[in-house]
Amino acid sequence: MTIETMPFAKALNAGLRKAMEDDPRVLLMGEDIGPLGGVFRVTEHLQRDFGDRRVIDTPLAESGIVGSAIGLAMAGFRPVCEIQFDGFVFPAFDQITSQLAKMTNRHEGALSMPVVIRIPYGGHIGAVEHHQESPEAYFTHTSGLRVVSPSTPNDAYWMIQEAIRSNDPVIFLEPKSRYWHKGEVELDSSSAPIHASRIVRRGSDVTLVGHGAMVTTLLQAAALAESEGTSCEVVDVRSLSPVDYGPILDSVRSTGRMVYAQEAPGFTSLGGEIAATVMERAFYALEAPVLRVSGFDVPFPPAKLEGAYLPDADRILEAVDRSLAY
Repeated sequence: MTIETMPFAKALNAGLRKAMEDDPRVLLMGEDIGPLGGVFRVTEHLQRDFGDRRVIDTPLAESGIVGSAIGLAMAGFRPVCEIQFDGFVFPAFDQITSQLAKMTNRHEGALSMPVVIRIPYGGHIGAVEHHQESPEAYFTHTSGLRVVSPSTPNDAYWMIQEAIRSNDPVIFLEPKSRYWHKGEVELDSSSAPIHASRIVRRGSDVTLVGHGAMVTTLLQAAALAESEGTSCEVVDVRSLSPVDYGPILDSVRSTGRMVYAQEAPGFTSLGGEIAATVMERAFYALEAPVLRVSGFDVPFPPAKLEGAYLPDADRILEAVDRSLAY
């Protein structure tokens, strides 16, 4: 088994490179992704090695990027679009939700839409407005889209390749605060399918569930809880649509308690949907209601206030204590 330690961003770069080597139909599109290598350097050196006909620097026009990708997919290509920051995706929202998500259904399955839209999302980087949002609920609500979010370099490497191989459109959410964090990448085989949830820490008292960068925060909370005598199991959702409920439900039936944590606002969110489903499917196993910890229902605040807005280990542990008090 070949294992290499690399940062999350480099793992994405390696995954994109492997996909482009394996399939000449794969091409990349986005703002400043050529010589610059993207704002976060995820596409570094790819234009140098594959040429400017496969790694395309686009104008500052997200609607045009996604609209062009739709046309390229119809012509047999497998385009991968980069949106520079989460808040910049909305000029392309009509193309994504009105066209890309519905095209295959409109053609009764006869037309595939193998388009991947990469979106750096989430906070923790001290950025300005439109650079730290968590818009996943918009896309998970849209039928016809697959939505995934890796939390580790290994998942980043494998999940981007699987997303590119998908014949359905995939919204690929990259937790930007994880770009510089290193981890082991198994280069020979994937550890889990793209649409599988995964237990990343075993425990017996409370199940902690989340996605993206929040998984790291959940693991921090679980470590702190252990020092206080509470055993927390942590589940990484990984696939936000469709959701693999199997590992989540198995864990909840074992612990009897669950806390979901996310950076996004709580109202009509992914965490609310998963909480409702768990209470429907595992009601008689629950010793307490499913609790949620989220960002607040306000626009993302200025950078100096992000620490008060984003859930941290303390807020998660407070929810754990409330759950155990039932």
